[in-house]
Amino acid sequence: MAGLIEPGATLEKLGTGAVWAEGPVWVPDTRTCRFSDIPGDRILQFSEETGELTTYREGVGFTNGRTLDLDGSVVQCSHGFRRIERDRDGVVEELAARWSGARFNSPNDVVVKSDGTIWFSDPSYGIQKAGEGYPGELEYDDHYVFRFDPRDGSVRPVVIDVEMPNGLAFSPDESLLYVADSGIVAPDGVRDPGRPGGHSIHCYDVFDGRKCKNGREFVEVDPGLPDGFRVDETGNVWTSSADSVQVFDPQGQRVERVPVPETIANLCFGGDDGRTLYITATTSLYRIRTTVRDAAAVLRARGSS
Repeated sequence: MAGLIEPGATLEKLGTGAVWAEGPVWVPDTRTCRFSDIPGDRILQFSEETGELTTYREGVGFTNGRTLDLDGSVVQCSHGFRRIERDRDGVVEELAARWSGARFNSPNDVVVKSDGTIWFSDPSYGIQKAGEGYPGELEYDDHYVFRFDPRDGSVRPVVIDVEMPNGLAFSPDESLLYVADSGIVAPDGVRDPGRPGGHSIHCYDVFDGRKCKNGREFVEVDPGLPDGFRVDETGNVWTSSADSVQVFDPQGQRVERVPVPETIANLCFGGDDGRTLYITATTSLYRIRTTVRDAAAVLRARGSS
């Protein structure tokens, strides 16, 4: 064991009732963990102060992954509206919905770099999988990871060789971008034989803060697949799988495993000290105490100090 779980900590089930729980983020201002119930077309949130799980908003356009922007607002992915958007105190605005005139497929997960650029994955689950959005066409005929720069409104593909890009996270120094491939469950049932894996996390070197090169397989996740994941402040990758949260060190060696009784979709770090791991798994939200914090949260804290 790597000492990543707080001594004596046990997994807690905080609430249930979702159809498929996804896309958690810790919102410090309200001390809540906010997440999606995608087929339910609603956003739920758990309050650390009250211990209650409540509905934040309904009829939300089948939102999925979300993260905090540098100003503390929530940036989220909309399957239904095929865009990335900002939620500031319940007021939602579109950030980006097209590249080169083509609509995105169904943005899935999102991360914000320390320079304010927004990086997001764009598989096609929301337009090809019943209950996760509205039927539609692949207008640019593929599945990419994009970089959106809110300073000039530009959108650029940064990763084009992953079959079905899903979860995203940067290494602590942002020199690496990790990308999950969930192509093993491609919604149309067809995989490109020229693309490897199908249930692996890939790793890319980031050049000039905006270009991804030298893509390679970081780890193959089994059982199940890597949907969402996070990187902690020491560079460990905490990923979802079918039966547990699996933790891999920067060299790709598994160093920790946290069994969970439902299939895991995603996870995030939160709590007042940033060391509580929240886990969305099928119908429910869980948490467990750790000894580390999220790499992105540490960078945000340094930038604001």
